[in-house]
Amino acid sequence: MTDDASKEAKGANMRGAARLAAVQALYQMDVAGSGLVEIVAEYEAHRLGREIDGDTYRQADSQWFRKILSGVVKNQKQIDPVIHQSLEGDWPLSRIDSTLRAILRAGAYELANRPEVPVAVVISEYVDIAKAFYDQAEPKLVNAVLDRVARRVRNTQVLAGTKAAKKK
Repeated sequence: MTDDASKEAKGANMRGAARLAAVQALYQMDVAGSGLVEIVAEYEAHRLGREIDGDTYRQADSQWFRKILSGVVKNQKQIDPVIHQSLEGDWPLSRIDSTLRAILRAGAYELANRPEVPVAVVISEYVDIAKAFYDQAEPKLVNAVLDRVARRVRNTQVLAGTKAAKKK
């Protein structure tokens, strides 16, 4: 692997860690009612790249972490209706479990506001995060909902989720 390829892979891993940390922080904000400034300070000082109670948090791209968190908070009134429209059977977002809601909000934010990140990357990353928390239908739900969100916000034809994209 060349030095450039190695740096690119490390950067991607740090973004993946930032996405996971952002989902955890969004969950904490939702459940505990913590504020954005407070949660960013806590994660950057005590969690990102640190060990807590035997669990090691991977080093994360702190700028990407902040962009996702602040972006979700700033754009939540635009993000939530798009997610709601992308859910099957008029299922309200408020009935979705807090962790799943955090995953969908972070993914929808990236799809709507980070056009430089490919759709397949965003969907794949958040499906992987869902797999870290769930082992049933939730990762498939994340895949389907974020696929629909991408179609709405990027105005592009997405290949029915990441599985179809990987087959090509």
